Amino acid sequence: LYPAIDLKDGQCVRLLRGEMDQATVFSDSPADQAKAFREAGFTHLHVVDLNGAFEGKAVNRDAVEAILKATDAPVQLGGGIRTRAQIDACHSRHGGAARPGTGQGSRPRPAGAGRGWH
Repeated sequence: LYPAIDLKDGQCVRLLRGEMDQATVFSDSPADQAKAFREAGFTHLHVVDLNGAFEGKAVNRDAVEAILKATDAPVQLGGGIRTRAQIDACHSRHGGAARPGTGQGSRPRPAGAGRGWH
């Protein structure tokens, strides 16, 4: 089980029905939230740059950096990562500490593959 930290404008949020203008802020400190999850016994984190997901490029870099500095837990990172160049940039920026993930919409589905293709 990976707890999620969804980032919007540098804050930890939850969106109502995926609407960016319907965000509830849970924490102003992503680093403190990451520490709290680690102290609760979670061994991995899932972080989503919601601004990045909507804009197609990394936006909450400072918050991601703060999370990576605050915890030794491996971090799966998503949101705004759609190309190989963006994956490489993420690896370069974070020294391999973050494991970038892309959404299914960022890559073509092979011919004959069903909806469940990952």
